[in-house]
Amino acid sequence: MADPIWKNDPDEHDFPAAEDYLRLIAAPERAGSLIAALRTRATVTKKAKDILRAAGLPILPTDNPHVADDLRKVRAGKPLSPVLIVHGDLTRGLPAQIADGYHRVCASWYLDENTEIPCRIVGPDAAA
Repeated sequence: MADPIWKNDPDEHDFPAAEDYLRLIAAPERAGSLIAALRTRATVTKKAKDILRAAGLPILPTDNPHVADDLRKVRAGKPLSPVLIVHGDLTRGLPAQIADGYHRVCASWYLDENTEIPCRIVGPDAAA
């Protein structure tokens, strides 16, 4: 299977999706500040396996509809959007949060666990 192609910047709809998720685990104002910071953060790359380990999340199966859809996009040569992440805190035992892009990370892991995934990452106390 082909290597994934990545966009330089997240899709605009990724930010409200990430904020919706973050509002489940943080106050609305905090979620809004994190999204504002994610919008301006530089994109970096991290390995699929490391993102999943840091988040403490399982790998979703290939028959998950969203993972399967992302794998189809890769096969078709369609670019994927970078992932939005909030840092965890090792000293407090808090995992990183994949605010948007969990299915893309899982799909990439199936291609190669060492796939370099473009990410925007902010700390939990980030402000724009």
